[in-house]
Amino acid sequence: MTTPDTPDSTSASQQIDHKLAELGDWRAETLARIRALIKEADPEVVEAMKWMGTPVWEHDGILCTGETYKAKVKLTFTKGAALPDPARLFNSSLDGNARRAIDIAEGESIDADAFKALIREAVALNRSAKQSKRAR
Repeated sequence: MTTPDTPDSTSASQQIDHKLAELGDWRAETLARIRALIKEADPEVVEAMKWMGTPVWEHDGILCTGETYKAKVKLTFTKGAALPDPARLFNSSLDGNARRAIDIAEGESIDADAFKALIREAVALNRSAKQSKRAR
């Protein structure tokens, strides 16, 4: 038996496609839009499915996850506290030392340019952390 955390013949991108099709509602539309923005911001992004079927976007480490709940889509940035957020996209998990999240409810939208800038900042942060490890 395979789980979303174990490799099988289905790619992570196909698993995300399947998840979106299963949702089939506003959450699927929102997550699909976010997915497209992430790919626009970072064409080299790698998609994964982890933690019981959660879409994850990575580039030299995790950028963010895309969790779906009944009343929201939550985008959690693992290193969000270290990212500049001049557009104030982060609206959840603001008290943590590392993570920050963006909660999107039905009918809400996100500033596409600001979100793509945030993704590019997350990539730059992951790259700098990776380069620092190599320099040691």
